[in-house]
Amino acid sequence: MPVEELERRLTEAFPDSEITITDLAGDGDHYKARIVSPAFAGLPRVRQHQLVNKALADVLGTVLHALALETAAP
Repeated sequence: MPVEELERRLTEAFPDSEITITDLAGDGDHYKARIVSPAFAGLPRVRQHQLVNKALADVLGTVLHALALETAAP
């Protein structure tokens, strides 16, 4: 999955967020995403990650092999 596609999908799922994506292996399917979103306010980290996984459910484990997450509320 191209980094631009991943960023687009995350931006659509979490508008008004600060998103930083790092390609961990240079192979286009192992990324780290740092997402700071108002949508995460008051939620435990597990629930924050569940929201991200839900937004990418159709590509996780297939087109997108691995995604390390760092999430936070502003």
